[in-house]
Amino acid sequence: MNTAPHRAGARPAGSTPGGRTLRTDRWWLPPLLTALGLATFVVYATVRSFMREGYWDAENHYLTPFYSPCLSDSCVAGSSHFGTPIGELPGFIPLAFLSLPFLLGFRLTCYYYRKAYYRSFWFAPPACAVTEPHDRYTGETRLPLILQNAHRYFFYAAFVITLINTYDAILAFDGERGLGFGLGNVILLVNVVLLWGYTLSCHSCRHVTGGRLKHFSRNPVRYRIWTWVSRMNVRHMQFAWVTLASLVITDLYVWLVSTGTIPDLRFVN
Repeated sequence: MNTAPHRAGARPAGSTPGGRTLRTDRWWLPPLLTALGLATFVVYATVRSFMREGYWDAENHYLTPFYSPCLSDSCVAGSSHFGTPIGELPGFIPLAFLSLPFLLGFRLTCYYYRKAYYRSFWFAPPACAVTEPHDRYTGETRLPLILQNAHRYFFYAAFVITLINTYDAILAFDGERGLGFGLGNVILLVNVVLLWGYTLSCHSCRHVTGGRLKHFSRNPVRYRIWTWVSRMNVRHMQFAWVTLASLVITDLYVWLVSTGTIPDLRFVN
């Protein structure tokens, strides 16, 4: 067994120059699937964010997360849960322009997503023992990757936006027919629970709850919260992918119901 330390800039064992490798397995499949999954979500979310239709179901008070919060006079009546302090917006600006950049920043700087797109798009490296095509590696010390260090600040914004999504899901239980719930309420609620799982399992949340503590015994409450967050952090990758799926499913359901394509399955009222 080779126990020699790996030097910075040295080629991985088993690799050959020019991006080739001695590996015979399908090492390229995981980064390819990751690239396809992330690209699919980005395309869908981008298109939906600019469509300006099918985001609010007035009968059941369903609001898709892609348009929350909706604070402009351009928003359809009833979809602005916090009023409309902003005037009309041109078509090239998403109605949720205040939240989407922060959510995008939170996802892009997430530790798991860094690993995912570094491997799948930047090939740094694409897999173990596969040579990356870059001659130099500067890490996250220069632009644009130095912006990754802003992750903890995006976490604070994502926390607030998740609170807003929770508020939207609660308001949806009181539709035009009064209190009740249907399949849309279940989908909105499950999506919010998963979003909280992703947000609270974040590495920055671990730092907020237990970072810089020298004596856990003197801070039993923070230690208990840190322990809980640390257990969730183990599942952060799963939450990262599941929330992408839940966001698409939630938005798609609200879109179909609000446009009358399908009826909402009601359980109570």
